[in-house]
Amino acid sequence: MPSLLLLPCCSPDLVQVQQSPQILPKPSVSSRKRKRGQEEQEAGNLSPRIRDQPPSKRLRTSPSSCTAEVGLKEKKKERASDINDKNVDPLEYWTLTKRWPKEYFEQDSQVREDLEQDSWLEEQMENSTQVVKYVETNGWRLPCPIRKVPIALRRKQSDSSLNGSSDQKNRESKSAPYRNTRYTTLLEGKGSYMCEFDDDNIPKDMEDLCQMLLKKEQIVPQDSLFRKDIFKKTCRKIEDRNEARVIQDISRLIVPSAETLATYGATHLDHLIEGVNEGWTGSIAVEGPLPKPDYSVGFRRSAFTDKQLKKLDPLIGSVFDNSFFVATYRMYFPFLTCEVKCGAAALDVADRQNAHSMTVAVRAVVELYKAVKREKELHQEILAFSISHDHTSVRIYGHYPLIEGDKTTFYRHPIRKFDFTDGEEKWTAYKFTKNVYDIWMPSQHKRICSAIDDLPPDIDFSLSQSASFSQSGPQSSQQSNAESTFMLDEDDSQSSAVSSQEVTPTTSFTQTTGRASKKPRNDRAAGQQR
Repeated sequence: MPSLLLLPCCSPDLVQVQQSPQILPKPSVSSRKRKRGQEEQEAGNLSPRIRDQPPSKRLRTSPSSCTAEVGLKEKKKERASDINDKNVDPLEYWTLTKRWPKEYFEQDSQVREDLEQDSWLEEQMENSTQVVKYVETNGWRLPCPIRKVPIALRRKQSDSSLNGSSDQKNRESKSAPYRNTRYTTLLEGKGSYMCEFDDDNIPKDMEDLCQMLLKKEQIVPQDSLFRKDIFKKTCRKIEDRNEARVIQDISRLIVPSAETLATYGATHLDHLIEGVNEGWTGSIAVEGPLPKPDYSVGFRRSAFTDKQLKKLDPLIGSVFDNSFFVATYRMYFPFLTCEVKCGAAALDVADRQNAHSMTVAVRAVVELYKAVKREKELHQEILAFSISHDHTSVRIYGHYPLIEGDKTTFYRHPIRKFDFTDGEEKWTAYKFTKNVYDIWMPSQHKRICSAIDDLPPDIDFSLSQSASFSQSGPQSSQQSNAESTFMLDEDDSQSSAVSSQEVTPTTSFTQTTGRASKKPRNDRAAGQQR
């Protein structure tokens, strides 16, 4: 049994324990002498009291000391539990609990809103505008098509699907960037304004055109959901329903289908093509993602002669390029879009979507006329129309450019806003759209063909690598050459893999600010280009 020894020189709270001796191997004589010498030397440096103590003893805390320490900790815990995180001094709280108050790690509503807005802005910046390269050669200044840079290719879902939860999610996703009211400010930064240029000085020609398109009579369907005896029932059934249901029941009675009218005998519409919830993957966005209107109308390739297409094709590029002049590889120069929304303030979101799409559409004609140095002819001329509607209301706009020297900005003219559920104006938008097809569209087609005919023949950008490059636009210094993510619009029968190709960014968006020539990056690159 181990022996216990109480030392009179120590505190009564301390107990010393002597362990039983252990049997160790017998050391050699030399090691014993060396060890004995070291012990004697060390012992000579110690006080007599310490020399008399056995070497194998250790200290142990007494039970009374432990109890006092535990009691202190319990008191601190009780004190910490009584503390209100929001009222206590933070230093006192940390001293008692070894952590900071919880309120220091909670976001208030303002901080949370700021973070959400910053993330929205970052997302828009990721979808920044592609930068267009202009080539000046033989006195012509022409925009080059941009090679698409695919990050992920996938087969596109059918555009004809207009119901189901997945379709509703797709619609909500595509309108997400436009739900933030700051998108209007972003558009204004690119020279596109969702208002009149001068409310008190609207050109008479513009007013006369809009009134004619509104008032000229048209034949309307006789047997439809807008029939007089069932119209009220139709309106009740689409109350509080989603966008897909509104599109299914009444959208084509607000904005008639150009291709359907052509099928029923309107042969002058045969060269028009429409898109239903189809992304404009061949276009160049103004701000944010590429447009994807619920319904859009533009010109087919068959609307132009072979000679015109030969001049236009170098500016458009291949199916794998983006350019100013196409919405998709099948739709040239779009001129009409329709957006359908449901819910509170939903038409404002639809208006922002239409404003973006129509800026792209108007810019297409302006860039074509700039290429042939005739852009002044387009000053305050309506070049596109948009319609926003829900289950009760309709808004109709005309979109036009303002040409001031080398500067181009874009505006919209409110044509008509009304509630169609009273029955008196249920066919107003339908008749207006048909008048756009029958009266305005042929003159727009002639306007575009006239500019194409003035383009120089045999345009070949590959032979113009040594030509000077121009930089234009109010936001040119802010644009980046970031790669943009997009989904390639492809045939139902074919899926192609595309290799990425670098694009030299040297231009911007709307207005010309100078013509500074730009040399190749180095002589070796210039030699390879030649």
